[in-house]
Amino acid sequence: MCGITGWISYEQNLDGERGTIAAMTETMACRGPDASGLWLDGHAALGHRRLAVIDVVGGAQPMSVERDGRTVLVTTYSGEIYNYRELRAELQTLGHTFRSNSDTEVALHAYLQWGEDFTQRLNGMYAFALWDPIRQELLLVRDRMGIKPLYYYPTRDGVLFGSEPKAILAHPRVRAVVDAEGLAELLAFTKTPGHAVYRGMHELRPGHTLRVRESGITERRYWALEAREHTDDLDTTVGHVRALLDDIVDRQLIADVPLCTLLSGGLDSSVITALAARALAAGGRGPVRSFSVDFVGQTENFQADHLRATPDGPYAHALAEHVASDHSDIMLDTGQLMDRTNRDAVLAARDLPYGLGDGDTSLYLLFKAIRAHSTVALSGESADEVFGGYSWFHDEKAVNAGTFPWLAAVRRGFAGDSNGAGEALLRPDLLSKIDLPGYQQARYHEALSQVPRLPGESGKERQMREISHLHLTRFVQFLLDRKDRASMATGLEVRVPFCDHRLVEYVFNTPWSMKTFDGREKSLLRAAARDVLPDVVAERVKSPYPTTQDPRYAEALRGELKQLLADPDAPVRPLLDLTAAADAVRLAAGPELRQSSEIVLALDSWLRRYRVTLEF
Repeated sequence: MCGITGWISYEQNLDGERGTIAAMTETMACRGPDASGLWLDGHAALGHRRLAVIDVVGGAQPMSVERDGRTVLVTTYSGEIYNYRELRAELQTLGHTFRSNSDTEVALHAYLQWGEDFTQRLNGMYAFALWDPIRQELLLVRDRMGIKPLYYYPTRDGVLFGSEPKAILAHPRVRAVVDAEGLAELLAFTKTPGHAVYRGMHELRPGHTLRVRESGITERRYWALEAREHTDDLDTTVGHVRALLDDIVDRQLIADVPLCTLLSGGLDSSVITALAARALAAGGRGPVRSFSVDFVGQTENFQADHLRATPDGPYAHALAEHVASDHSDIMLDTGQLMDRTNRDAVLAARDLPYGLGDGDTSLYLLFKAIRAHSTVALSGESADEVFGGYSWFHDEKAVNAGTFPWLAAVRRGFAGDSNGAGEALLRPDLLSKIDLPGYQQARYHEALSQVPRLPGESGKERQMREISHLHLTRFVQFLLDRKDRASMATGLEVRVPFCDHRLVEYVFNTPWSMKTFDGREKSLLRAAARDVLPDVVAERVKSPYPTTQDPRYAEALRGELKQLLADPDAPVRPLLDLTAAADAVRLAAGPELRQSSEIVLALDSWLRRYRVTLEF
């Protein structure tokens, strides 16, 4: 996994802009701590920071292909192509020769052989750029599910691009400007495909390519979920899901560096860890290494609530013992969660103040600790979106709320430790101007209009196809982006087997009645992997990623918010309802204060660090 960036200018020779592209590339150092590379030639400048995972010696980038003494194609590439060995063998039969064992070189030759349709052959997570110096054309490519990020910024005579906004913002001609729509997108708790919050910047949508020519820019969709008739019976469906999972996990264990799994003790991560343990043992490569996150004293003092009935620790240990993994717990305390250095690192990783507080900070610290032992980690992320695991999938009020169901759940206090009013401390006139409810509704109806449906499909099956599609196109991208940024900020590559497009397509078209055949969440997944799990883990009810229950955390936030309100130069101050904020500091209980104060504190840090101009 790596960090990429580049600059195409059809009116300027970029050979003299090495300093600029080097500065853009350096912002990606966290994503690629192992090596750095630049490639400049006339109208194109490409940068690369490398995290070496496959072919550590031979995979340096940017990488090019030469024919008859002439460069015909260059790439700066981030990601993994899990079927690169099969593609390489096929390309060799077609006359291609290779000088490395990297999947990057396979991507280059696949494009030369099959053109833009080569995307149909790729299985993996990736975001990369291909520059054709003969045609003077750039092609940006992003994986089907949007696992790897890729942003671009059209200019008057070309384009800037990067794995993260910070690479583009490092260009001297780009300002960090956020308008009313950008602020609404930031606060909406739904990720609109293509939206990057910063004005003028875009995120390349999942399953899309972007071709840049001197005549202009063309975006093309090469993949999307389609509605297909499901003809398999239940036993066949369960068997097929298991066969896919076995193949997916086996493919994603390929690495030339230390590898591990993320294990929470929930169904999703336990399935991945158990299947990884089995595959590694079969190949004589075991045992699997696994890691969990926990908070000091949390298991001993755990308090159940409507969202989390049990602590993770005992279940993670049960699974680890069952599969004989080499397991470690990463223990965090409130001091680490409140440490300004750690929180600043999270903001620098995400480029935006999403206000998830200790959930983001603990994830970053978990990955930082894991990186001391492993370079690659397999995660159970996205199983809830694919198999219907969230509580609100099964809550009729949320499903019928006429908005994104996770928003309905949050507003009812059904999905977190607050009432969801994270923006409650902002000025009422500001909230009126950005019209957050109106923005969310517009995006909801836009998303619904894109749902594929079977002819004659109606009732519950039609509704749950819609709910599934909303999660797979609007919710999971938020979580994938979060995991990518937190992991790559520490130089850790996280793979997400449940996002394999073959599995997503198959389960998306499986009837809801079959997905819940035993009356529980994620029935198919549980049935498909039941034989590799201990009973206590298989029967555990869904529990989200943990957050600290230490009351000192909320009180520390209260103290920071009080200090911020006393600072007349705080950049977030003009955005705040100062009376409401002061009342919150004095009167609000910890859980009520927590989310709103985290958002305010994150906004202030963002405005300071990124020198954002707000234009409403």
